[in-house]
Amino acid sequence: MERTATGPAAAASPPPAGTPLSDGAAVVPAGAFEGLLDGMPRQRGTGPAAPSAALGSSPALDFSPTPGFARGGGAPGAGGASAEGGPRSVQAPRPVPAARLWRLLPTPGATPFTFGYAALLAVTSAFAAVADPGLVNALYQGSSTDVAHLVQSPAVVLLTSALWIAGGILSPYSAAFVLVLTALERRIGGGRAACVFLAGHVLATLATEVPVGLAVLAGHLPATSLHRLDYGISFGVAASIGSLAGLLRPWFRWPLLTVVAGLLLSDLAEFVDPMTDWGHLIALTIGVMSWPLVRRWARAA
Repeated sequence: MERTATGPAAAASPPPAGTPLSDGAAVVPAGAFEGLLDGMPRQRGTGPAAPSAALGSSPALDFSPTPGFARGGGAPGAGGASAEGGPRSVQAPRPVPAARLWRLLPTPGATPFTFGYAALLAVTSAFAAVADPGLVNALYQGSSTDVAHLVQSPAVVLLTSALWIAGGILSPYSAAFVLVLTALERRIGGGRAACVFLAGHVLATLATEVPVGLAVLAGHLPATSLHRLDYGISFGVAASIGSLAGLLRPWFRWPLLTVVAGLLLSDLAEFVDPMTDWGHLIALTIGVMSWPLVRRWARAA
């Protein structure tokens, strides 16, 4: 590229091409590389030749600090000049949208299974709170997944027992149901989340009631053990917690499992309702055993 000068010296005719200069360099004719370097970016507003452009003024060789990363800090877009040379508008940091908090709750569009099931549980819980206690107790008895009902109508009681929340809508299991099932459904889909929930509910129920029936047949337990009140969503929730833990980061997965398993073991140690407490631990284990499957589902989703 040519050197340019200002003042009277600029009017003098340049030396012939190829004439050595005092520093050992030679004068290169103007336009000698014009056909070879047609891809070189030109300065905005200078014409085709732009002989007065210096090396550092080429956009491709511009080593000036990137706008927004000048000394003193600042993220891109926080200040400096734009690509067009004008001042860049100052933008405040974007706050965390409040909509992210609502992602913890089910919605009809994103989590239809959890939303619909939660609405159904809210209706049955409200009915249980205002209806006649005798009627409510009869419904609980008819929905119980004890050995006697499982022998007579297993499919009916396994489904109807999951329509009630033991302890009502204010039970801790209701809050765990909403939060855990929402997070699980967002990751693997509604149908698969329903499969995880039902697997924990059904398998943990059978794992606790079948041994009771066999013990009665063997004479180790009285016949009254065939009739007990057993209903609710706790087995499904425990399985969903164990399953969801496999999709979380390790720093949250293991503390969650430790806390939940500790609470369930504490209930078992109290020996108030050992069959149900064993069912919770079995359901949690079922959820943990589903990790390879739910991780595959999450990748597919």
